[in-house]
Amino acid sequence: MTKTLPLLALSLALSACASTGTPQAPGDAPPPAGAYMAVGTEPGWTLEITPERLNYAGDYGDTNIVVPNPGARASSGGERYVTPRLTVDVAHAACSDGMSDRRYRDTVTVTADGKTVKGCGGAILPPGELAGTHWTFVSIGGVAIAGDRPAELQFDGDRMSGSAGCNRFGGSYSVKDGMLTAGRLAATLMACPGPAMEQERGFFALMEAPVRVDFPADGTMVLTGRDGKTAVLKRAI
Repeated sequence: MTKTLPLLALSLALSACASTGTPQAPGDAPPPAGAYMAVGTEPGWTLEITPERLNYAGDYGDTNIVVPNPGARASSGGERYVTPRLTVDVAHAACSDGMSDRRYRDTVTVTADGKTVKGCGGAILPPGELAGTHWTFVSIGGVAIAGDRPAELQFDGDRMSGSAGCNRFGGSYSVKDGMLTAGRLAATLMACPGPAMEQERGFFALMEAPVRVDFPADGTMVLTGRDGKTAVLKRAI
């Protein structure tokens, strides 16, 4: 059995991601306190750059190199870090990780003990459009998602669907002039024990009025209502 839930327009404000930052060359502004992260696949590797060190884990963790941060040198379109064992080139050009539709601000090339790999780093970029994206809920109304059922939101073509932890819902949506408008959403009428029902009520209450959509640099999507309540979602891989 289904019911139809009318929803008002949702505002869409695609805010540009702020980078976590990259250590600067000597004489420039001091490096940021946060770490710069980069990742790659085939073989899998990760790189952490802090003001103190470069920490590289390559070959799915079989190779580990930790060296003092020499400071970034300016290079064409980005920065370069050079040490005897590790050279890192950060180019400020959008990059796909090759394993999902997630995109990053930077293209990163690492040469570790003579072996070169390429990957992505920096801020996770917001999607160019919602169509084709899939998200899982992290929290609703400031409360972490609970319950045994999946809590997700998906945009396929001109339709949106998902579950806030209990009933499935779906319907049309459109985006125009930075505003996302949901059509009438049909939902199942199943009762769920525990917190799942409460978090579902919170989500539908949030969606009864326009919400702002923000994409922080950590790759999440935050829906914020006029009363300041939020739903936080992360990209499904």
